[in-house]
Amino acid sequence: MENFNLQSHLDDIYAHFPEADQQPLIGITGNFNDGETTLSKRYYDSVIKAGGVPVVIPPVADRHVLANTLDQLDGLLLSGGADLNPLWTGDEPSTQLHRINEERDLPELLITRLAYNRQIPILGICRGIQTLAVALGGRVAQDIYEAREQQDGQPTAKERRIFGLRNNTQPTPSLAPMIKHSQDAGRSELTHSVNIQTGSTLYQIYKQEKIYVNSFHHQAVSDCGKRFRITATAPDGVIEAIESAEFKSILGVQWHPECLESGLPLFQWLVRQATNFSTAKHLHQRIVTLDTHCDTPMFFPQGIHFNQRDPRILVDLQKMTEGHLSAVTMAAYLPQPKIGEQFSQKVSFNVSSPMDYADLIFNKIEDIVQQNSRSISIARTPADLYEDKRKGRKSIMFAIENGLALNHDLKNVQHFAQRGVVYITLCHNGDNDICDSAKGCNTHNGVSQFGERVIEQMNKYGIMVDLSHAAEKSFYDALDISQTPIVCSHSNCRALCDHPRNLTDDQLRALAQRGGLCHITLYGGFLRASGEATVMDALNHLEHAIELMGIDHVGLGTDFDGDGGVRGLADASELINFTLHLMRRKYSERDIERIWGGNWIRLMGQVQRSAVKN
Repeated sequence: MENFNLQSHLDDIYAHFPEADQQPLIGITGNFNDGETTLSKRYYDSVIKAGGVPVVIPPVADRHVLANTLDQLDGLLLSGGADLNPLWTGDEPSTQLHRINEERDLPELLITRLAYNRQIPILGICRGIQTLAVALGGRVAQDIYEAREQQDGQPTAKERRIFGLRNNTQPTPSLAPMIKHSQDAGRSELTHSVNIQTGSTLYQIYKQEKIYVNSFHHQAVSDCGKRFRITATAPDGVIEAIESAEFKSILGVQWHPECLESGLPLFQWLVRQATNFSTAKHLHQRIVTLDTHCDTPMFFPQGIHFNQRDPRILVDLQKMTEGHLSAVTMAAYLPQPKIGEQFSQKVSFNVSSPMDYADLIFNKIEDIVQQNSRSISIARTPADLYEDKRKGRKSIMFAIENGLALNHDLKNVQHFAQRGVVYITLCHNGDNDICDSAKGCNTHNGVSQFGERVIEQMNKYGIMVDLSHAAEKSFYDALDISQTPIVCSHSNCRALCDHPRNLTDDQLRALAQRGGLCHITLYGGFLRASGEATVMDALNHLEHAIELMGIDHVGLGTDFDGDGGVRGLADASELINFTLHLMRRKYSERDIERIWGGNWIRLMGQVQRSAVKN
């Protein structure tokens, strides 16, 4: 440095406004050695070259430090270093185990799991890929040579596991000879090749099936677990890269790209994903994101803990926070009794009246809210939602799934309106006294005479009419009867999945022409006729509805805890990924706001204002 005039350096910074470009914050886990936290300069130089802002994360397991750190990060880089203690995966140490670093293990395993739950993009390098595997359900081979010492031309069961081979009944070719995985050459020297799976993120980064890398490891991922898929291997079959199998921005490599000129694209990938994540986070901070249907109250009899990350439910306060979800509509779901049977929920709540059961559900929600009043509130109007958003609270809205709750009494429409119910799904899986169900037996040939009066009362008291689960004739009858637009809070497109619960193209068009809404749901059986449904199927249904209805008539009603949830959108913590996918498909911020609740809030306000006029 030749200029030691501090003011001149400050003047150079302040010669521009703003003084710096907005760049994503990338946390890098630090190494620990001899009582000191250290980090190779190559890591943070690579992040800076890629356009990110690096910060070093010390190996600290304190929950306050971890949570507050992650709240600020846009991306996470897991750096290399010593071996992981095999006790974390229930294994005893092998004689070939090298040096472990107990100071790093717990903090890094914790921060990896927490970052995963928050959908933060992650890149793991060397030890980092192994940390990803161990933290998220995989395993690590303590020494990659050990399993090959007794090779006889056919892989053993252990070798199958370590080298990612599939179990099958066919003869398996002999394993390729082992290559050297710990080079004596300099770190910038390329010493062996890596074969990349086409269609993988790594292939998209390098645009080729083979690259050359350095190698400084004797451990490797032996089982990547169900959350990852193997995307690159060395010539001897050793796993060299894994990536998310859940459409998330998580990637791990076994080599050290920070030491290679060809390694920069990996850091650029991380910075791009972190930039997108930062954009999505800030968008969610500005808009109300509303899930219009979940069945979490069904789990109340199990004594769930809504203010914790409870594995028994898909929607809780922690998961809503991790997924940056502002509000959720919780339905009091009432199963439809079979013909000749009486409604009964005595086993769960010791009530026999459908109305009492719905009221009890709402009482329990209100108890939960009262116990967590600093963090969550009951919302009944659009103004309530926006007020909660301003005050940093989550919102819960009330709904009824199955008009059976009215107990064949029109006065109960007013009762539930006064409780704050925003919509009633007229029926469920079976005909009731209001209308025929999509899975019913055509009891009324559509909406009954009583059902017609129910809809009129719902219009009068500002409750939205929900036709999810209704038969097609019931749908068109309600469309004609209702003086306000109707909604389908959790329904999909029959053209893409031929199920009677889904809406035909004609229904979608008619719904939009009358000002109504269709909110795509995440129940696999309504997304695909066969095979596993994923977030990509949900996006296809959404875009089909948009093509027919327009952007002002769609949204998302997950049906979480009512069998909703698919790979890529498995619970409320993953809902920010929905936004990331919309961004990748080039939807504007305004369109994303409409999809994420703006359309619903607009129509809810319209229905409620119409009731006031009447």
